[in-house]
Amino acid sequence: MTTHDAADERLRRWRLVLGGDSADGTGRALTGQDAAMDGALTALYGGGGGSGTGTSRKGGGGRSAGLGASAPSVARWLGDIRTYFPSTVVQVMQRDAIQRLGLSALLLEPEMLEAVEPDVHLVGTLLSLNKAMPETTKETARAVVRKVVAGIEKRLATRTRATLTGALDRSARINRPRHRDIDWDRTIRANLRNYLPEYGTVVPERLIGYGRASQSVKKEVVLCIDQSGSMAASVVYASVFGAVLASMRSISTRLVVFDTAVVDLTDQLDDPVDVLFGTQLGGGTDINRALAYCQSQITRPADTVVVLISDLYEGGIRDEMLKRVAAMKASGVQFVALLALSDEGAPAYDRDHAAALAALGAPAFACTPDLFPEVMAAAIEKRPLPIPDTATGA
Repeated sequence: MTTHDAADERLRRWRLVLGGDSADGTGRALTGQDAAMDGALTALYGGGGGSGTGTSRKGGGGRSAGLGASAPSVARWLGDIRTYFPSTVVQVMQRDAIQRLGLSALLLEPEMLEAVEPDVHLVGTLLSLNKAMPETTKETARAVVRKVVAGIEKRLATRTRATLTGALDRSARINRPRHRDIDWDRTIRANLRNYLPEYGTVVPERLIGYGRASQSVKKEVVLCIDQSGSMAASVVYASVFGAVLASMRSISTRLVVFDTAVVDLTDQLDDPVDVLFGTQLGGGTDINRALAYCQSQITRPADTVVVLISDLYEGGIRDEMLKRVAAMKASGVQFVALLALSDEGAPAYDRDHAAALAALGAPAFACTPDLFPEVMAAAIEKRPLPIPDTATGA
């Protein structure tokens, strides 16, 4: 690319960013696909007219926005942005359109859902609209949610099962293992005092091995999920992980969602889509009531991991909530507190409650879906959790 071409490309990009008002300073006219791209951006981010509340990309100006309030015009716009932009950009623009222009109601129409690019945030929006969704839309909505869930499962399920199977085997180490079950690294470390330099070897007095996989339940996992509106992405990921854990015979999995009420969705874990449509995003929060229910379901505390996924804004009894966490930990339960289970990091959260949990030995932190298997493996093995360096609740 020549210097002139590079300069021309920079000017083109600035023109698309600034929006083409008289004050943008580029003096560049757009034609062809560039003009169409600019029109799609203007419809969402332009200021002035239209039915939305969008503002100019420059923070003012006289460009007129306008997706209009009709499903056909929005469906055409959705088709345009999928033509001109990569899927990651399309997902951001869809999210902005829903938030800035109030298009949530249009998602209740099947033709609209067929036009969107499915992602975790869209699923959260659909779940929040679940109760208002007409029957004609529900099957299309379930298809959209199932596509997103299938993508998450494909990305995470195999590694999750492999990571947790290894953790379960290591947590069941035995001292009289068969030869193929010997954990040689730990055996050598445990017998270093028996090193014979003349032979250059260690004579193992004690063998340490991995417990052999069995069909019996080794661990019990309770996922306790806050279904307030800010936790939408976490609810989606937790439901998928719940289904993956439930598919492992050596783990007994319970999934509980809560706001001010508590709902046990364990019997729907074979299909995470059913779990998601069983949630009710929004409403208040009573963490104490949810933990009380989870505590009542624990029969083997030393073999139980409780995972609370919440922003910790407690509408119930704070002191009782903390007492329950302390009691569970004292009984041998491994307690994990996640401020979020998503790729976006920690949402706004109650810092006082996070600090109180940390004082009890249960630091609260945001966890990405990719890190979650490692967090669960550490909890199963009763070793320190791999808390990210950027964790704000630790």
